[in-house]
Amino acid sequence: MVFVLFHGILFETDMHKIFTLFLILLYPAVYSQETRILSYNEAIGIALKESFTIRSFSENLRSMQFSYMYNKAMFKPRLDLLLFTPSWSESVSPVYQADGLPVYNSMGSIQTGGDLKFTYILPSGGNLAIHSLLYRENLSTVLASQNYLKLNTKQAYTQFGIGFEQPIFTKNALRENLKEAEYRYKISMSLFTREQMNIIYRVTEGFYGLYKATRVKEIAGEKLKNSEEAYRIAKLKAETGRIPEGDLLIAEVAMSLNKSKFSEYSWKLESEKDNFKQTIGLPIDEKIEIITDLGYDTFLIDQQKALEEGLKNRLELNESDLEIKLKQIELDRAKRENEFKGKISGYYDITGLSTVGKGSSEKLFRSSFDNLTERPPNRGITLTFSLPIYDWGRGKSREQQAKAQLNNSMLIKENETVSIVKEIRDIVRTIDEARYRLDIHKKSQEVALKSYQVSLMRFENGDITSQQLATEQERLSENQLAYLDAYITYQLAVVDLKRKTMWDFKHNRSYLEEIETNTKQ
Repeated sequence: MVFVLFHGILFETDMHKIFTLFLILLYPAVYSQETRILSYNEAIGIALKESFTIRSFSENLRSMQFSYMYNKAMFKPRLDLLLFTPSWSESVSPVYQADGLPVYNSMGSIQTGGDLKFTYILPSGGNLAIHSLLYRENLSTVLASQNYLKLNTKQAYTQFGIGFEQPIFTKNALRENLKEAEYRYKISMSLFTREQMNIIYRVTEGFYGLYKATRVKEIAGEKLKNSEEAYRIAKLKAETGRIPEGDLLIAEVAMSLNKSKFSEYSWKLESEKDNFKQTIGLPIDEKIEIITDLGYDTFLIDQQKALEEGLKNRLELNESDLEIKLKQIELDRAKRENEFKGKISGYYDITGLSTVGKGSSEKLFRSSFDNLTERPPNRGITLTFSLPIYDWGRGKSREQQAKAQLNNSMLIKENETVSIVKEIRDIVRTIDEARYRLDIHKKSQEVALKSYQVSLMRFENGDITSQQLATEQERLSENQLAYLDAYITYQLAVVDLKRKTMWDFKHNRSYLEEIETNTKQ
């Protein structure tokens, strides 16, 4: 690690960050316009807002939210207006005669009007409706028995009424539907939050994968540069006869191979950038660079604390509980296939029909209103009961199906609990092992670097061959990559521990707080 003074502030960084800062300082206008510089936290912030997965889950969450709002609104009254302007029909209607064959008259009607209805939903699941129906009608009849005599009349129809309907001896279906929508909405919220955690893990994976590809290219560049220097020295020695020609050929072949590898890793880096841009939701043609360092924090992990927080906070267990409640609703519905049911319904309305048979609309409706008090009201009440006698096992089969699904949901929760315990134990062991490997490879990298520097000096003095120098160089590259792999494994394991325990051991707080902070940024 080294320190860099930038605008009066001292930064701790590595060589890759120094290189990026150097480019920004050297070409500030061009670099800021053409290349986007991303830190780890910036990449997470973008992904939590712009990635395809987050947007998809967000739309699904909105869908469930509106479904829940729809079912809540089912308990609120509604006002409906039906207009028919006009409703026209003509048809042939048979008239049966006691002493002969039927005759067929032609009937015609043109109606213009509407029906206004106010429906109040009762908390018990029934409804109370008030309606008013008004329309003007032109009627015509062609009498076949009277040499197709055509009769015409105009009339107005008025009706005001109230209706009532209430299911009895059964569950309130509206409340049940509301509960189902609420559970599904909560599951969607849980899935959305979980996907945010998964996105953070995938961004971490992609970010360090991109960093690894960058470092692999840099290491390949260092190998190429070193092999070119080794070839230059070998060529000078060969010209003075200090080394055999075969060593010069070996150095040339090594340089050519390193050129090929450098080109290959350059293309792989560009491919990795495209993958990362897709992961976080950036345009595929946007140029990006990342800033990071290889510093890492170590902190104490209490496995028992990790298990307790995981079993208490894991959203999968909450989702399993909600799925069990949904299956219980399905079981209740299945049981109602063969239950004793009832319904009370009633209506009361007054009807007026114009009696003048002609005139303006005002005159026709006034006559219709007058007729409201003259004509007796329409009214009725109905009490119905329904009891299936025998359905050849249909209802019982559906009930057993629902029970099996409920039992399966309970089994899934039990298995999920075991899986959570196993995952947490595994990831704690992975962190401990990765941290141990990280320390070892850090020391090995330092030793390999010193060893290569010594070998390079010995090669310049003629104490070793170019092939031996290439071996030392390869050993250095292997140690650098081994350290990088251990570092990435450790960082991914730390993020994985947070999403599998819902607890941030570094800051000793809930992981959900960190997600909320990243989402707001």
